[in-house]
Amino acid sequence: MADRLAPTKRHQYRHNGQVVYEWDQTYSEVNIYTNVPPGVTGKQLYVDITTQHLRFGIRPNPPYMDSDLAAPVKVSESFWTLEDGVLHINLTKLAEGEVWGSAIAGHSLDPVTQQADQQRLLLERFQVEHPGFDFSQATFNGQVPNPRTFMRDLESAPHPEDENDM
Repeated sequence: MADRLAPTKRHQYRHNGQVVYEWDQTYSEVNIYTNVPPGVTGKQLYVDITTQHLRFGIRPNPPYMDSDLAAPVKVSESFWTLEDGVLHINLTKLAEGEVWGSAIAGHSLDPVTQQADQQRLLLERFQVEHPGFDFSQATFNGQVPNPRTFMRDLESAPHPEDENDM
């Protein structure tokens, strides 16, 4: 059921009318996709992922991208693959549940699209926490809560019935 809440389409970052890269996000990951020229192999690529920066390109050329990420990532859990001419960079979010407004700093989505992503990630969190329920048709009225923090303080708050045990 959680797959019903997966991204329905990739976001595109365009420059001068051309797609530079596409990206999507889940509750715990951000994925960046970019086409590489035909015939380029994985051995020709270099991809450097640091906590807050991404650099990649084709040897011996200068980097195709050398930019800060929109938010920090877990480097040890992030990786890249090349398949069918598409470089796929999988970044594990440092702050699970954080809604990224863009994959690369400064390439922000419009507010409506950001709100839709925030709603989808909150529903994805609900789906993980309650696997027996189907949240795929759920909607929110008004402002969508932050999926990273929504009702988290209730988990650590003492329950009234616990006070009777003292």
